[in-house]
Amino acid sequence: QVQLVESGGGLVQAGGSLRLSCTPSGSFISINNMGWYRQAPGKQRDVVATITSGGSTNYADSVKGRFTISRDNAKNTVSLQANSLKPEDTAVYYCAADVRRTTFVPVYRYWGQGTQVTVSS
Repeated sequence: QVQLVESGGGLVQAGGSLRLSCTPSGSFISINNMGWYRQAPGKQRDVVATITSGGSTNYADSVKGRFTISRDNAKNTVSLQANSLKPEDTAVYYCAADVRRTTFVPVYRYWGQGTQVTVSS
């Protein structure tokens, strides 16, 4: 089994910054795309940013210019640097990773347990 462990959430004032990190544990042979998603109360889970194994990135329009996703392929970690935070960024943030556990099984998307980010006005 693969688990994704997130860290770095918390309470911050508007205009502040947070850095979220996600580290996988367990046995696997490779990780393809990784990303961050968020879900605010009463809303669906939406993509925030994604990054391929080659380093190509995509961002939701609402966070472009403020958030930066990065990954360390040697450590299989993915991070999200969130700057200029706004109250509307308040949500539970989830890490996701498309993992190949062995040669003979398909790639499967694993999710972290979520970390709360609260931005006060």
